[in-house]
Amino acid sequence: MSIKEQVIQELNVLSEAELERVAEYLAFLKFQARANSMPTLDEPQLAAWYAEFAEEDRELAEEDLGDYFENLVKEDTQ
Repeated sequence: MSIKEQVIQELNVLSEAELERVAEYLAFLKFQARANSMPTLDEPQLAAWYAEFAEEDRELAEEDLGDYFENLVKEDTQ
């Protein structure tokens, strides 16, 4: 008898409460398999991207602040 057949035979005699626990365990096994198959993060690459985008963000913020200041001056003179 195969393992699958043995498991099915055991499932056939379980109560509803026991079947619920088996279903929860199966969901856990599926979750665990997905978690184990997730790619690992390349920390040096993430650090490089962070540095690149941080510099870009700084430049954009400085540009926007200049425009903001110019608009404040215009409002004051009107």
